[in-house]
Amino acid sequence: MMSNQQYELLHAEGSATPIKGWVHGVPLEDSAKQQLRNIATLPFVGPWVAVMPDVHLGKGATVGSVVPTRGAIIPAAVGVDIGCGMAAVRTTLRAGDLPDNLAQLRSSIERGVPVGNGRGGEHGKPSDGIHTMLVESRLAERLEAIKAKHRKIRTDKVDRQLGTLGGGNHFIEVCLDESGAVWVMLHSGSRGTGNLIGSYFIERAREELAQRVLGFDLPDKDLAFFLEGEPLFDDYVEAVSWAQDYARANREAMMARVLAEMRHRLPKFQLEQMAVNCHHNYVQKETHGGEELLVTRKGAVSARAGELGIIPGSMGTCSYIVRGKGSPDSFHSCSHGAGRVMSRTAARQQITLAQHREATAHVECRKDAAVIDESPAAYKSIDAVMAAQTDLVEVVHTLRQVLCVKG
Repeated sequence: MMSNQQYELLHAEGSATPIKGWVHGVPLEDSAKQQLRNIATLPFVGPWVAVMPDVHLGKGATVGSVVPTRGAIIPAAVGVDIGCGMAAVRTTLRAGDLPDNLAQLRSSIERGVPVGNGRGGEHGKPSDGIHTMLVESRLAERLEAIKAKHRKIRTDKVDRQLGTLGGGNHFIEVCLDESGAVWVMLHSGSRGTGNLIGSYFIERAREELAQRVLGFDLPDKDLAFFLEGEPLFDDYVEAVSWAQDYARANREAMMARVLAEMRHRLPKFQLEQMAVNCHHNYVQKETHGGEELLVTRKGAVSARAGELGIIPGSMGTCSYIVRGKGSPDSFHSCSHGAGRVMSRTAARQQITLAQHREATAHVECRKDAAVIDESPAAYKSIDAVMAAQTDLVEVVHTLRQVLCVKG
């Protein structure tokens, strides 16, 4: 155990699998605790579950959790926003290079990058560059192989959605760091195709569950699983790997488009070497304590020793470029953001438009009722979240947003 560990052991009734939580000074609702207890009772989960300080109730599994499994995989733990994550790059621009009024730049970015869901959030006619990326990366070929095996995965949006933002809490930001350097940061995932893949395999796992003879209690049908050696296990691993690779490519394509729009509006600039592109909703094989495990990070970021990551705050608050400390207790992980403290419904009911406008007064962003559920008050204090995980990461740069595009 690390001498400066900050976690506490959360009680998991009926389970021998410990739950280690980095939750000092941050709220943890009872429903999220129960969700964590449920997953910790599964015999293939372990050696323990790690809980990050941005933890909150999620669909399928708890957001802000790191769930290692032996010989099994839980599709709903990964969820449907497969490969969702962050990308950030530092430019040679300085604060003084930005115009006093950023409205035109925001409009340019919103025109250059499709945002939101539905047809308006897709390319009307994908560029040749999009098609080239899909072919050269083998993403197109790999998806066709997946669809040939699983014909219910029907999608024609792969090219139209590559390089698009999506909706919900996905965003594009222009930020300043502590030295006044300009950064571009964005948050998105595998879009509609990833959602289809996730939803399809979650349903297939439930169908398999109905045929299984279990020697243990499964407290939630969302914890339906595939076992290693089963055809659907291998098929899911291939499909989820595809979605994770597509999500990374989506962020790369979007970043290129945002930078192109900035070059039209701002003085000439270059990109510096500081760049990060990381998932926070994904699963992969890793070795911990000499044992090979399948590690699912549901709203958590890999934080191996020296590895760079991104922990965004909410609209109107600071975000952080961090360097991992490689904590074995957290399976080399850290939080993926601030974490919700209100449901979207509660936020719409409790946060006023005046409060939202005041909280985002320093940011060029939408100030209308449609983004109330993304207002800073809907999230935990990012300061408290960062304070709860100083044994997991160190802060390299603190970013303050000046422009935000929401999906």
